[in-house]
Amino acid sequence: MDNEIETFRAALAQTGVTSSDFDLNPDVVLSPDRTLRPAGVLAPIIQRNGRFELILTKRSSALRHHPGQIAFPGGKQDETDADVVAAALREAKEEIGLPTDLVDVLGTLPAHETVTGFTVTPVIGLIREEFDIIPEPGEVEEVFTVPLTHVLDARNYLVHSRRWRKQQRHYFVVPYGPYYIWGATARMLRAWTEQMAQ
Repeated sequence: MDNEIETFRAALAQTGVTSSDFDLNPDVVLSPDRTLRPAGVLAPIIQRNGRFELILTKRSSALRHHPGQIAFPGGKQDETDADVVAAALREAKEEIGLPTDLVDVLGTLPAHETVTGFTVTPVIGLIREEFDIIPEPGEVEEVFTVPLTHVLDARNYLVHSRRWRKQQRHYFVVPYGPYYIWGATARMLRAWTEQMAQ
């Protein structure tokens, strides 16, 4: 396991491939004057039964934005956050009850631009021990894990499409059991997969 962790650190230390919600939609024209707000999400991995698992959340179906979607714990950077890493750790504590002192930050992926106007930095963090998961009421409907090998295998990714704002939009998906992991979450995981393969 220590060798795998060092492999993660080494891969994350390399210059990565940037990603965005527009990667599979080259016809989208982005305004050069657009303002992007910084955000951080945590990709928390934990060792269980001899393998690494990735902790993800299912957002509440009652939320106004992205209801019911699979997501990393995380959110926008506040004025009180030193940087996007601090924002990701703070949000993970708020959303799933993850104590910050249990997280060993292994590195970050290049920022990902979303259709909602954020530049999101994925922070890869190793959780050193089990903790009591406490989903944030009203925001997090479920917390679950996926084998890390599943989401770091490019063969498990598909490209789906749907109409959004009167246009056909294409996006990555990486389904796992009953969970439909898609959109920005799947694209950031795919970027991690690509970086591990460099």
